[in-house]
Amino acid sequence: MDTTADLLNAGDDTPGTTDDRLNAGDGMAAASPSPRDRILRAAEALLAEGGRAAVTTRAVSAAAGVQPPTIYRQFGDMQGLLDAVAADWSARYLRAKVAQGNTGDPVADLRAGWDAHVAFGLANPAFYALMYGDPRSGTMPPAAAEALGLLEGLVRRVAEAGRLRVRVDGAARLIHAAGVGVVLTLIAAGGEERDRAVSALTREAILAAVTTDTPPPGEPAAGASTGRAAARAVALKAVLPEASDAFTSAERGLLAEWLDRLSGGR
Repeated sequence: MDTTADLLNAGDDTPGTTDDRLNAGDGMAAASPSPRDRILRAAEALLAEGGRAAVTTRAVSAAAGVQPPTIYRQFGDMQGLLDAVAADWSARYLRAKVAQGNTGDPVADLRAGWDAHVAFGLANPAFYALMYGDPRSGTMPPAAAEALGLLEGLVRRVAEAGRLRVRVDGAARLIHAAGVGVVLTLIAAGGEERDRAVSALTREAILAAVTTDTPPPGEPAAGASTGRAAARAVALKAVLPEASDAFTSAERGLLAEWLDRLSGGR
């Protein structure tokens, strides 16, 4: 296993190495990084090498070449440093997801988003565990909240296309919970015990539960007319903000309540 010094100083150009991941797209000046940047890089390398327990004040200060008080001046405390590490990696992850673009099929984009999320977690288990593996009641790490916001945007596109069976927020929470559970399960399994089929099977079960196929023009959708009405109610609520000038605040609230009722309150 590479040492922390190796991870910080390696010149390996192989895609996917720790050095590549620490330097890619972060705008750090390689010749003379600031104390803050050195601390971040040291914490990231320690996390990748030994997990969260390895990121201690003494280890980070030694690897970064700074005195311990510098860490607290820059980040407040060690939790602040860990949050900054998570935010830095989340920004890279989100940039990669945005770069995927849209295919024109929102359900296909949602499926691709799931796969990208799982791939990121398995490629970066220590960072994923930092974001999702130690939940704090009533709070969500900023990095995880930003990722959930991106997911809600994908789900909203499905709703606007009339292909969502349930409310946007409910679908996003369900997909998020299932995706995080799958990644943490696969990380814990590791090695030969890791069954990638678990991800695909879970993904398709969740998508079947929250989305619907678009029926050919002039043909009824599979299932009862109530299912078509629910999908259209979800779609209308998703685009309701675009018609904000057409209703008063009270009218928008009432219409949203009716649409929720028509969609089954899901």
